[in-house]
Amino acid sequence: MVDKDILRKIVIRQKEEILTKQNFVRRDLLDDILKWIKDNRVIILTGVRRCGKSTLLKELMQNVSGWCYVNFEDERFLDFMAQDFEVLNEVLIEEYGNAKIYFFDEIQNIEKFETFVRRLQDEGKKIIIAGPNASLLSKEFGTRLTGRYKSFEVYPFSFKEFLKFKNIVLEKKDFYIAEKKISLIKLFSEYMSLGGLPEYLKNKDNEYIRTVYENILYKDIIARYSIRMHKIIKELINMLGTNISSQFTYNSLKKALGLGNAITVKEYISYLGNSYLFFELLKFSYSVKQQLNSPRKIYLVDSAFNQICGVNFSENNGKIMENMVFIELKRRNNDIFYYANENECDFITKKGTKITEAIQVCYILNKENREREITGLIEAMNKLKLKKGTILTYEQTEEINVKDKRIQVLPAYKWMLE
Repeated sequence: MVDKDILRKIVIRQKEEILTKQNFVRRDLLDDILKWIKDNRVIILTGVRRCGKSTLLKELMQNVSGWCYVNFEDERFLDFMAQDFEVLNEVLIEEYGNAKIYFFDEIQNIEKFETFVRRLQDEGKKIIIAGPNASLLSKEFGTRLTGRYKSFEVYPFSFKEFLKFKNIVLEKKDFYIAEKKISLIKLFSEYMSLGGLPEYLKNKDNEYIRTVYENILYKDIIARYSIRMHKIIKELINMLGTNISSQFTYNSLKKALGLGNAITVKEYISYLGNSYLFFELLKFSYSVKQQLNSPRKIYLVDSAFNQICGVNFSENNGKIMENMVFIELKRRNNDIFYYANENECDFITKKGTKITEAIQVCYILNKENREREITGLIEAMNKLKLKKGTILTYEQTEEINVKDKRIQVLPAYKWMLE
């Protein structure tokens, strides 16, 4: 039980902090979320730790009225229990009045929070929650709120948001002015190196990244799933980080880790996915069974983790850029696959039942790799009946025509700013 006076102090203090004028990088996702404010479903913001979910909550508050707010990460909530929610609600009404919108940050720290959320929703309140994916979309929460919530995935800054963070305003003509273009390429190189975690971009402190990584590892994975084999999961993360964008099977990882069965590997990778640290990519096939039985690829949520999650990965610009393109496709809410038959294509995207794009990523398109990259893309385009394909490079621009197929070669930074 938490004393009502303590709850009041917490709420008042947090209210003062929230009302202090703050300048934020306007997130690309903001307008999409605002469209759902009048919908009666709970809005859930999920994503990797420190990607900007809490700041996005505050941005939302600046765009609506009649709200109240609680951040449950405050250590004074350690003794807070489900029966304390009613007292907390009384305090919120006392301090904010009869709020229509409830903003909750890290509410998953409280057991049975979903019962309180359901009750508020039944009373006609709008609830917006930010927190880790695995906790917020747990089986119990999903059962209590089936069909009554809408989730949004929050990622670290896109390149567009990175430029906003740097206070750089771009115009279309800048792509064609030499000085501006050179400056843009340098910024893209910096983005490739640093990634998009907001706080890291401010402090550039490598220890900060290690702390974020360790919180993900120990709190979101090891503690949550009661994992005893700490060494094994660390070795698995190291293997995955070293082999970003490469194909793997659960069996191959099982052997490399010296495990008795592949089920443990599959479970551990699903935990890494739930924490938003890594993402699996399936091979494209019209057969779901074939998709599930084929080798997979793996990608990392942000370049900032390269130094911790992989060996020499930070030196491989091609892999880093491919990883960045994958995360950008995730931001754009695509269904993504890779294509592999006689040749390979990095990404196939799908919206609903329609195949929309075939994309190849190549840091530099040169005489050594040109035929391979084009052949893989053309094979995928033929198979999927696409007339247009894309090759993303570091800075090259070209148009390639092969029979009735058109391939656009674009700098990845320009594609990311579309």
